[in-house]
Amino acid sequence: MKSPYLAALRPRQWTKNLIVFAAPLFAFSVNLESILGSFLAFALFCAASSSFYLLNDIVDVEADRKHPVKCKRPIASGAVSIPVAIAMAVVLLGGAVIIGWMRSRWLGATIISYALLQVAYNLKLKRTVILDVVAIAMGFVFRAYAGGAATKIPLSPWFLLCTAMLALFLGVEKRKAELRLIKISGGKTRAVLRRYSFGLLERMESVVTNGAILTYAIWSSGPQVNGASTPWMMLTLPFVMYGIFRYQLLSDPEEIARRTEVGNEGEVGGQSERPEEVLLKDRPILLTVVGWVLTSFAILWLKTQGIIIR
Repeated sequence: MKSPYLAALRPRQWTKNLIVFAAPLFAFSVNLESILGSFLAFALFCAASSSFYLLNDIVDVEADRKHPVKCKRPIASGAVSIPVAIAMAVVLLGGAVIIGWMRSRWLGATIISYALLQVAYNLKLKRTVILDVVAIAMGFVFRAYAGGAATKIPLSPWFLLCTAMLALFLGVEKRKAELRLIKISGGKTRAVLRRYSFGLLERMESVVTNGAILTYAIWSSGPQVNGASTPWMMLTLPFVMYGIFRYQLLSDPEEIARRTEVGNEGEVGGQSERPEEVLLKDRPILLTVVGWVLTSFAILWLKTQGIIIR
């Protein structure tokens, strides 16, 4: 049985922090030092993000206790007391900042910036149309940058731009899925969702999709544009494009309606509302990620063997 203290940290959300490993992989600098640095950044961001999950559950405890599902959360159910949750949050966030600063001032500053962003998001930005999605995207950019800071690997600006575009894409798809699920269930909607419409989100989706594919294509075209260390990374572009298109399918209103129908092999619609569940549960997305990683490592190996010169 899972410990309520561990459950309160929401470990399923930690998959979002895996982006810290992109820095050494995208820079073709995979060695023991970079891997250990990435694991450190991953652990620190897991601690920092979990501290805010705890704080959010503390703030929303009364509302959660009236919710049919959220009432089962450890803090709302009383399995974890509020004083203990506060202590856990302080230790996790404080420890992440201190250890990060000891590793690198840039890493410590990035964790502090992430923490300030989370405070702003919870106090104001999550209720502000458009800026709520931008704030979510910035969280992913901070994670990506932390991977570079922890490993002392300089990051290409195209890599950071691509990260921002992909994160914006995920944010827009999340809002689409939320709108559709509310329409299906007829439940209450958050204030910020009333400012969105499918038409607006589809226009935003078009912009960020084009931006994500374009920035990745430029990065993968090679060092002549301050991108990847070899233009052979263009071979991975089909995986990125398929992954984006697959994710769009999962958040498509008609697809969500189809998946919510009884008897569809137990599938549940609206998975794109939860990116971490898409990565873990959708087989085509998972295979796409595996294909991208294997292809990238194959290119890295061929380059280190001198078979690929540039």
